[in-house]
Amino acid sequence: MNIILMGLPGAGKGTQGERIVEGFGIPHISTGDMFRAAIKDETEMGKLAKSYMDQGHLVPDEVVIGIVKERLGKADCEKGFMLDGFPRTLAQAEALDVMLESLAREIDHVINIDVDRSILLERLTGRRICRSCGATYHVVFNPTSQEGICDKCGGELYQRDDDNEATVATRLDVNIEQSAPILKYYEAKGLLRDINGQQDIDKVFEDVAQVLRGKTQ
Repeated sequence: MNIILMGLPGAGKGTQGERIVEGFGIPHISTGDMFRAAIKDETEMGKLAKSYMDQGHLVPDEVVIGIVKERLGKADCEKGFMLDGFPRTLAQAEALDVMLESLAREIDHVINIDVDRSILLERLTGRRICRSCGATYHVVFNPTSQEGICDKCGGELYQRDDDNEATVATRLDVNIEQSAPILKYYEAKGLLRDINGQQDIDKVFEDVAQVLRGKTQ
């Protein structure tokens, strides 16, 4: 079972990704992890990627695809994989198809954890962090007993600069614009599975698992 996991910031993609890995026994492959491993192991593509990064350049798609291909060739991917954070562009999605065809593999599902923008704004701007101990809270979903005061140490809570509404709204809009063509691409191929991410976490995973079991049973 080969899947791509998608979702905007705050949609709960990380939580669902962990549950998919645990429930279905396939490796979680993120772009960052792939790059770090390839560079550390000094693979051919890892060295090439590092040469671009050392010069402050973006790593070209063909090198990114090469790193993905190296990673999918490892033994733990024999029974399937879950790609997270890749593809990021339509060109990468098309190149991924060509690469998978060369490996005689294909994507079975593209799981998209779908949450309304307004709800994502609430989720992402409500985070508060303790200045003293670093404990994390949320003004709606995980509030403290006393507003602005940490339950653990009594420290002052603050909102990170990148959690303010203007910054979060911009980040969401950029992500929506970038992901739209990729979602349309996979929808046209009949692979897109939209999952309602506004439900309870357990219900979200139940819906994800139902989709995946439909393919694996």
